[in-house]
Amino acid sequence: MSKVAHNPTRPVPLERTRNIGIAAHIDAGKTTLTERILFYTGMIHRIGEVHDGATTTDHMEQERERGITITSAAVTCDWRQVPENGVSKLFSGVSQRINIIDTPGHVDFTAEVERSLRVLDGAIVVFCGVAGVQPQTETVWRQADKYNVPRVVFVNKMDRVGADFDSVVKEIREKLGVRAVRILIPIGSEDTLRGQIDVLNKKAVLYTDDDILGSTYTLADLDDEQLALAEEAYAEIVEAVADADEQVGEKYLMEEEISVADIKSGLRRATIANEIVPVSGGSAFKNKGVQFLLDAVVDYLPSPTEIPAAIGLNPEDKEEAVEVKASDSERFCALAFKLWADKYFGKLVFFRVYSGTVSKGDMIYNPRTQQKERVGRLIQVQADKHEEIETCFAGDIAALVGLKNVQTGDTLSHQQAGVLLEPPTFPEPVISMAVEPRTQADSDKMAIGLDRLSDEDPTFVVHKDVDTGQTIIAGMGELHLEVIIDRLKREFGVQANVGKPQIAYRETISNSAIGEGKFIRDADTAGKNMYGHVILELTPNEQGKGVTTQNSITAGAIPKDFIPAVMIGVSEAMTNGSVAGYPVVDVHVNVTDGSFHDTDSSDNSFKIASIFAIKDAFGKAGPILLEPIMDVEISTPDEFQGDIMGDMNRRRGQIQEIITKGPVANVSVKAPLAELFGYSTDVRTLSSGRASYSMTPASFEEVPRKFVEKLIAERGGAI
Repeated sequence: MSKVAHNPTRPVPLERTRNIGIAAHIDAGKTTLTERILFYTGMIHRIGEVHDGATTTDHMEQERERGITITSAAVTCDWRQVPENGVSKLFSGVSQRINIIDTPGHVDFTAEVERSLRVLDGAIVVFCGVAGVQPQTETVWRQADKYNVPRVVFVNKMDRVGADFDSVVKEIREKLGVRAVRILIPIGSEDTLRGQIDVLNKKAVLYTDDDILGSTYTLADLDDEQLALAEEAYAEIVEAVADADEQVGEKYLMEEEISVADIKSGLRRATIANEIVPVSGGSAFKNKGVQFLLDAVVDYLPSPTEIPAAIGLNPEDKEEAVEVKASDSERFCALAFKLWADKYFGKLVFFRVYSGTVSKGDMIYNPRTQQKERVGRLIQVQADKHEEIETCFAGDIAALVGLKNVQTGDTLSHQQAGVLLEPPTFPEPVISMAVEPRTQADSDKMAIGLDRLSDEDPTFVVHKDVDTGQTIIAGMGELHLEVIIDRLKREFGVQANVGKPQIAYRETISNSAIGEGKFIRDADTAGKNMYGHVILELTPNEQGKGVTTQNSITAGAIPKDFIPAVMIGVSEAMTNGSVAGYPVVDVHVNVTDGSFHDTDSSDNSFKIASIFAIKDAFGKAGPILLEPIMDVEISTPDEFQGDIMGDMNRRRGQIQEIITKGPVANVSVKAPLAELFGYSTDVRTLSSGRASYSMTPASFEEVPRKFVEKLIAERGGAI
C-alpha cells in the first residue's frame, strides 16, 4: 500500500471531501433532490424525473416502474461555492468532492439505509413540507443517531398545497428532540414559492422559472417583513450556537462582537458534534433551494478528518480497541458495506476507505476469512455508470471487481493493519414464502440467483425446510419479497411458483421449568452402546435477548469434553418449538446436572439427550406462540378516517394516536402482520386511492389462543 501523506495524484484533498447520504420517509423527494444535485454539479445534463422513470440513481427496472428507491446508489460529484454580493461562505472558491448515497425510504429496504449510514460522515434528511415528521423519518433519524451521523435537514415540497415550513420545524424539535435552527427559510409557499431567506447573510435568494431549470438565481435585499423573520431566526441561531459551542459561547458571555464568520464556524462545529441541526426549505421538483443546500452541506457537514477516528478491534485480541485514522499515510483499512451483481462487471464490492490507499495490483487481506486477494479493478460508480480508477484514497467510496468470499460488513485491509471494523447490524426477517422452480433448468438458475441476492441483501434469508424440502425465502415485507421474485425472473431468467407469504412466528416460554433427557441405546450388531443424560433449567429471557446458555455442571457430572455437544443439542432443539414448530426466542438455558458412562457416552448421545431435555422442559414452561406486531401509520383524507379505523379494528389493530393536520388525518396503529396481507389494495379501495400507509416492525407479542389452534391445524399439528 502507498504511504504518501499528501499524494499528488489525489484529485481532491481529504479535508475537501464530503461523504453524505440522502435519507427520508418514502415519497419525501430524496431521488428528485439527488437528480437536481447531479444537474447543478454538472454530472448530468438533463434532469430525469421519478414519474417518468428516467432518474439516474433509480436505475433498476423495478425502481423505475414503481417510482421508489430499492437499492442505495452511489454517485460522486464536485461542487464549487461561488462568493456573490458579499454573501459569506466558509469554503468559497474551492472545489469540493461530494460522494452521495441516495437511500430507500420504504421500510422493507431499511437495511440499505442502515449500511449506508454506517459508512457516511453526514446526511441530508429530507422532510415533506406537508406531511412533516413521518414514521420512516423517525426510523432513519434513530439509525443516524446510532452511528452519530451529523445532519442537515431539507424541508422539501414547499410548492405543495398545505406546505408549512414552521410547522415542520416545530415537529422536528418536538418529535425528534433536536435543536433545529432555520438557516434558509422559504419565501412563499405552494404556488407562491419563489426563493429563500438566507438567514445568516440576511439576503433573499430568488430563483427564476427559466428554461435552464433553476440554474440561475439572484440575490436581493430583504423587505421589512422578511428582515424581521431573518432577525428572529438569526437570534435563535446565535443563542443555539452560544449554548453548544465553547468558542462562540465565551464571546457571547463576554458580550464581545460575534461576526457572521464566527457564527458559521461555531454552527459547523456544533452540527458536526450533533448538538444542532441546520434546516433549509425549498422544492427540489420546482428547482428552488438546491444550490444553497449544497453550500450548507459543504459549510456544515464534516470531512473525514473532522469526525472521530473509526474504532475497530484487534483480530487477535477482540478486547483491544484499535484506532483507524483518516489519512493516506496510514495502512489501508476499509469496510465492505454492500455487494452488488452488476450485469457488466459481475460481483461488485462497495467499500469505504477509512485509512491508507489501495491501487490496482495491491494485495488486500480479509481478517474474517484470513485470506489475501489481489485487487483487479477499481471502479468509481456514478449510479449505473462506471469509471475505472487506478487508486482509492482515504475517505473515498468506490467498488472492487471480482473479490471472492466477501460478505457485507467485512473489513478489507493491509495484512499488518491489525484491525477488524464493526459491521452494520440488520433486523431479523418478519415474513417468508416458499418458492419452487418450474423446471430443472430453472432450479439451477434459481440456486445461483438466490445465492447472489442473499449476498447483496443481509435482510434476505434463504433456507431449506427440513420437513418438506421446499426452498423458503424470508425478508422484511411483502414488497421486499415481491421485488426479489421479480429480480429472479428478470435478471436470472427464473420461472418459479411462489407460495402464499408466511409469517415469521416465534415461540417462547412464560414460566421456568426443569427438564431431563436420557438417551440410552443398546448396541445393535454393527454399533456400540450409547448413553447420555442431561438435566437443565429453562427460564424466560427479556424480549429481544434471544437464546442464552449457561453451564453450571459441578463435580464432573458431565465431563467437559461433552459440554460442547450438549450446547449443540440445545441450539438444534431451539429451531423447533413445541407449540407449532417455530423457532424459539428469548429463553435462558442453564445446564445443571446429568450423568455419563465411562465407555458408552459420546458427543452424539449427549447432543440427543440435551434435545430430549429441552423438549421436556419446554412443555412444562408454559410455551407460547409469538407473532410480529407492526407499527402502521396511515395518512388519509378526513372523510375516510372512520372506514379505515373500522377496518383496522377488524384486523386486531390497536389505535395509538390520531393527529389531524388540516383535511388530513394521520392514524397510528399497532396491528399483527398476519392481518395486514393485501392491505395496500384494501386501503386504496377504502379511500378511493387517496390514503397512504407505511409499516415498521415493532415487537413480538403473544398470539391469542383461538388463533393458535388455527395455526397449529394449518401446520399439521404441533411438532
